[in-house]
Amino acid sequence: MPVQALQKFERKIERQLRMLEWRKTLIERNIGRQIELFDQKCDSLGKKIEEKIRRFERKRGVALDDEVRFLRSWIERPLTTGAVAPSGKFLARAMARYVDPDSDGPVVELGPGTGPVTEALVKAGVAPSRLVLVEFNPAFCKILHARYPEATVVQGDAYSLRRLLETLLLQPAAAVVSSLPLITKPLRMRLRLIRDAFDLMLPGAPFVQFTYSVASPLPRRLGGFSAEASERIWMNLPPARVWVYRKG
Repeated sequence: MPVQALQKFERKIERQLRMLEWRKTLIERNIGRQIELFDQKCDSLGKKIEEKIRRFERKRGVALDDEVRFLRSWIERPLTTGAVAPSGKFLARAMARYVDPDSDGPVVELGPGTGPVTEALVKAGVAPSRLVLVEFNPAFCKILHARYPEATVVQGDAYSLRRLLETLLLQPAAAVVSSLPLITKPLRMRLRLIRDAFDLMLPGAPFVQFTYSVASPLPRRLGGFSAEASERIWMNLPPARVWVYRKG
């Protein structure tokens, strides 16, 4: 191809790329505005429900249970909380079974919520002082502090795991147990999370994740790790499955 024709072709490609970039920017701005409007509506609805719950608690002289707290949080931030109820006891026990209570090092839990899986870990023999609980919701953090005063509670975004924990952990983690709604996140965020987790863990240590989905939330072909799945836990609502990932 003559040089002049090649230059003309390159300029045409550059114009098309700039046009695509401009369209991408417009789409991202529009999505950002829609998310802001959605968050505003959720905040407004969440505050109304919060006030009704508080009035009910004051009138009846009772404190409502974890299911109501989860529902309240899900209404306010559905993509962050990811579930309308805490994990059931059967699911929590299934997750805890993959953690060796006699192993060395801390046990990191991601998205513990109000602590049903935490409770199962403690009942399985994991010392509360070994637990590092990473929770985004500050209200849930207060509950975790009160219920597990010996544990280390970290308020922050678990998807920034390396930044949160690389200076906090004094030795590699023996396990990471996750109740995060991974399936709601882009694949690159999921893979970054598990790679950061593996960097903070002992070789061969388990990354334990539950999901309501039929498929694995972390595709093995892209991650360079092994994976095994439990039987579907029908006693949980909704039914769930536990996936365990390991890197040698």
